[in-house]
Amino acid sequence: MRLILMGAPGSGKGTQGALLAQRLGVPAISTGDIFRANVAARTRLGGQAQGYLDGGEYVPDEITNAMVRGRLAEPDTAGGFVLDGYPRTVSQIAYLDEVLRDAGTALDAVLWFSVEQDEVVRRLLERARVEGRADDTAEVIRRRQEIFLAQTAPLMGEYRYRGLLVKVDGAGTVGAIAQRVAGALARSGRAPV
Repeated sequence: MRLILMGAPGSGKGTQGALLAQRLGVPAISTGDIFRANVAARTRLGGQAQGYLDGGEYVPDEITNAMVRGRLAEPDTAGGFVLDGYPRTVSQIAYLDEVLRDAGTALDAVLWFSVEQDEVVRRLLERARVEGRADDTAEVIRRRQEIFLAQTAPLMGEYRYRGLLVKVDGAGTVGAIAQRVAGALARSGRAPV
């Protein structure tokens, strides 16, 4: 099972992705985790990404694409994956199509987590407080929301056109949202969860 999770930063896709990956027996792959791992390991790509991450900007496609291609080539993804935070641009959709085509696979579904903006900001500020995450300041959160609206939201149209988009109400408890994810995938005929 190969799934993409989409939604604004703070929409709960990371939490739901981990639960879904566990149920499916595939890795949960977060571009945020890939970025942080490359920065911590002081890789060439990590060094290139650092300045963008510090400013709350999206990392340019060529850096992100190289990191994602490398991660999807690892052996644990052979049976599938749950990908969180990628693609974020139309050109990244085309790049991911190429990566999957080269691997002889295709996407099964794209889950869209729909959450009100005020709830997303509240969640991210709480996460910053609890986890001490320096990248989740109010200013950075607002900037991510602006970028998300301008660049990422239009991707829904492409995946809707392809018949892959599955919308999930991302409000409520973790358990309630997980039940909605399972039900939405089952109703779409995309995956038994």
